[in-house]
Amino acid sequence: MPNIKSAIKRTRVIETKTLRNKKIKSAYKTAIRTFLETVEAGDKTKAEETFKLAVQKVDQACSKGVIKDNTASRKKSALAKKLNTIK
Repeated sequence: MPNIKSAIKRTRVIETKTLRNKKIKSAYKTAIRTFLETVEAGDKTKAEETFKLAVQKVDQACSKGVIKDNTASRKKSALAKKLNTIK
């Protein structure tokens, strides 16, 4: 446990930011999971809607610094490939 005032504040700030990052990461993983479930179901219109939401959540996580730029691009590319497999 830190004794210095600034170190105590830093631990509080880190806890706050960690919770924020967990919330964002959880939301983007849930959006991806929902999209993959709709792809498995084979519903093209619903898959397109959930694809837009998933890409939005990936972009949000990237802009907030939770995931890196290349990771976001890779995820979006993989999701687009999955969307194109639906007939």
